[in-house]
Amino acid sequence: MTMSTVKDIETAIGKLTPQECEELREWFDEHHRPQPIDRRLRADLNAGRMDDRIQRALTDHTAGRTQPL
Repeated sequence: MTMSTVKDIETAIGKLTPQECEELREWFDEHHRPQPIDRRLRADLNAGRMDDRIQRALTDHTAGRTQPL
């Protein structure tokens, strides 16, 4: 059986036993963790190490020194 659409996957997940659902949750947690850069960025944001850069960007934008991407 091949899973070619999200709907197919949803249907298959709906047929899992509680034990199989738990195994799927564990597998997903193990294989889809944030990448190191994500963890580092979150840690930097939480520690306030990005505050000055964010403030500078907001100031530049307010002053009209930015352009759309």
